[in-house]
Amino acid sequence: MDAVGAVDPFIELDGVEKVFEVRRKTGFMRRERHRVRAVDSISFTVARGEMVGYIGPNGAGKSTTIKMLTGILTPSAGRLRVAGIEPSRERTRLAHRIGVVFGQRTTLWWDLPLIDSYRLMHRMYRIPDARYRENLDRLVELLELGSLLDVPVRQLSLGQRMRGDIVAALLHDPEVLYLDEPTIGLDVVSKAKVREFLRQLNAERATTVLLTTHDLQDIEQLCSRVMVIDHGRLVYDGALAGLHESGESERTLVVDLARELPPIDAPPPARVVRVEGPRQWLAFPASESAAGLVARIAAEYPLVDLSVREPDIEAVIAKMLHGDSHGKEVGRPVP
Repeated sequence: MDAVGAVDPFIELDGVEKVFEVRRKTGFMRRERHRVRAVDSISFTVARGEMVGYIGPNGAGKSTTIKMLTGILTPSAGRLRVAGIEPSRERTRLAHRIGVVFGQRTTLWWDLPLIDSYRLMHRMYRIPDARYRENLDRLVELLELGSLLDVPVRQLSLGQRMRGDIVAALLHDPEVLYLDEPTIGLDVVSKAKVREFLRQLNAERATTVLLTTHDLQDIEQLCSRVMVIDHGRLVYDGALAGLHESGESERTLVVDLARELPPIDAPPPARVVRVEGPRQWLAFPASESAAGLVARIAAEYPLVDLSVREPDIEAVIAKMLHGDSHGKEVGRPVP
C-alpha cells in the first residue's frame, strides 16, 4: 500500500474496526448468529483542507466508515478522532463541525418548501442570523437554486434535490464535508455543477472533503489522493495515477466513422476491442491521455463522432486484486 503522509491531521483513524452480529437462517425455524467484520483495522489520516476519494466495491465498508466518522456508529475497536473529537462520545459537539450528504437519502423535509428546510437548519444549528443569510445567499447563488426555494422538496428533480442537500450540509460552515455518492443518478449538467461547486468550496474555504463514489470522474476531477477499501481493509492509499497503474485499468474510446471499415490501425498500447458496423471501440491505458490517439484517428479516418468511457471503479479494483470479484457480501466473516 502506498502511504501518503498528512501534515496537521484533521481526521485520524488508528486500527479502527467495526463488527456486526447478524442472524442467518440455517433451517426451518432455526437461525444462527454470525459476526461480520465490516471494517478491519483501518488506519489513515487526512489533513485539514484535503480532498480525498474513498472508494471500493459495494459492501467494502465505505458507508460504515463514514457513519463512524459522524458518530452514528461506534467502532468496535481502535481509535478515531475528527478535529480532536471522538465522534461517538461527542456527537452533538461534532455535528457543528461536520456536514454530511448521503446521495441516496435526503436531510430535507419532503413535503416542505426547500427554504423551510433551511430555516429549520438555521434553528437546529443555532446559526447567527447574519451568518445564515450570508451563507444561504452565497450557496443558493453558486448552486443555482434561487427559483426553487419555494418548491416542495418532493417536486424537485434528483439533481435539484442533491444540490439542495449540499446547501443544507454547508449552512453552518462545517470544517469537514462527508459526501457519500453525491452525484449518483445525476445528469451530466448537474454533475458538472456539483463538481465545480466543490472545487470552489475547497479552494476558498479550505473545507476538508472525504468523497465516496462509484464515478471515477468525480475522483479524477476533485481529488489528488485516493484510498481504496476492500473487504473492510485499506488496500491502497496514494495518487489516482498509481491506482490505475496498480489495476492496469483502461479507458475506452468509442469511435463512429462515416462508413464501415476494417479495424482501426491504432498505435500501441491502444487496440481495437470491438467493431460493429461503422462504430469501433478502442481500449487504451487509463493513465494516458486520449489526445494523441484522437488526433491520429481524426487525421487518418472519416471521423463522425467519438466519446471516452471511464473505467468502472469496481473493475479497476477487481483487476488490481488479481482479478478477484469482491463486494458480494458486506464485510467478511470474523475468524
